[in-house]
Amino acid sequence: MSGIGGAALLALIGIILVTQLVRILGRAALGDVDNEAVLPFIAFGLLNYLPVLLSLALFLGVFLTLSRIWQDSEMVIWQGAGLGPLSWLAPVLRFAVPVAFLIAALSLVVSPWVAQKRAEYKQLLSARDDAQSLIPGVFIESGDGHRVFFVEGIDKQDGVVENIFIQSVQNGRHGVIVARGGHVANAENGDRFLTLTSGRRYEGAPGSADYRMMEFERYAVRLEPSVMQAYADSPRATATTDLLGNPGPAYLAEWVWRLGYPISALLLAIFAIPASHLNPRAGRSLNVIFAMLVYTAYYNLIGLSEAWVSRQTLSASASMLLVHGSMAGLLVWLFWRQTRDFPRRAR
Repeated sequence: MSGIGGAALLALIGIILVTQLVRILGRAALGDVDNEAVLPFIAFGLLNYLPVLLSLALFLGVFLTLSRIWQDSEMVIWQGAGLGPLSWLAPVLRFAVPVAFLIAALSLVVSPWVAQKRAEYKQLLSARDDAQSLIPGVFIESGDGHRVFFVEGIDKQDGVVENIFIQSVQNGRHGVIVARGGHVANAENGDRFLTLTSGRRYEGAPGSADYRMMEFERYAVRLEPSVMQAYADSPRATATTDLLGNPGPAYLAEWVWRLGYPISALLLAIFAIPASHLNPRAGRSLNVIFAMLVYTAYYNLIGLSEAWVSRQTLSASASMLLVHGSMAGLLVWLFWRQTRDFPRRAR
């Protein structure tokens, strides 16, 4: 089980990494994400998905292992020795319980910490001024939305930029500035300026009477000081110990969501025992389809339970009892169905 589960986990991590990389690189190409933030955001995303990936890998590890035993007709030998479906509970639980505890640690401790650090990192990125946000070859809008910058090259250590294009709107007039180079400098009062050299400034609409064009050797553009966005405390970034002390529906819904990870992982690992049962007449695909449908429906119900609690449709305890109790009832029925005709000594 551990070998198949580990292989499934590595494959799932690879899929998530590729997906995150493509999505974040696309945002970086558009200038929404700084190049330096690509790797941190990928790490945040991977840590956030780990509880789900571990749960799915645990389920696949148990399900595929037992399905292989059924396919090779080894299960018939075990049944002939008096070992029925319930006899697999002990080895499956020995494998699944430590993984469920790890998932609980990730969802209850690591996930809120990751959400908090991600929010703090975004806050730090929002506090950077226009010069620090410049990316070669990408159009960048200033924080106040009044300017658009484009540079072909930049040395962030020395603050030197090359081939600059700036489009601005000041007092209702549109202006365009192009320059061969420039550098960032601090004034005595602390203001930051982008000093351009060897360039031109165009102001107004071409063809109008007030259209102006000027050449300059030096031209200073004041960089507006950035305003750090206030850190918004959200239930997702709240420590688990603080969730129980807050009776708000959003915080109770977050508690239901986090606690649902380890509970669902354990129940799905047990569900893999009867779900792996292979009927030679029906073929192998039928039980695979049934298992994946139940897995998908179960996780969708967990997401719905969070919405029910946040909207105060159900209480936290009633929501968890409905979702996880229904899954436990399905397990009891499946085990009863497979063991009712089995000799009592196998139970």
